[in-house]
Amino acid sequence: MVSTTRDNGFGVEMLDDGAGWRVAIVDPAGAVVAERACRDQTEARTYASTVRQHIYWLSPERFRAYYRL
Repeated sequence: MVSTTRDNGFGVEMLDDGAGWRVAIVDPAGAVVAERACRDQTEARTYASTVRQHIYWLSPERFRAYYRL
């Protein structure tokens, strides 16, 4: 599992559970609020990178709206 948290409180985790890769968005309280299955590690890294950029760039309100959280 690779985890990142930024100033707006949200985080992103890449998970390999043996059955495949998943990317989870974690809210400021630590709860998983969205999850996406990925074909492979490359897709998971790409998606997680995009989410990390949005965490960094967007306010918490804007981030919630963008990801429909």
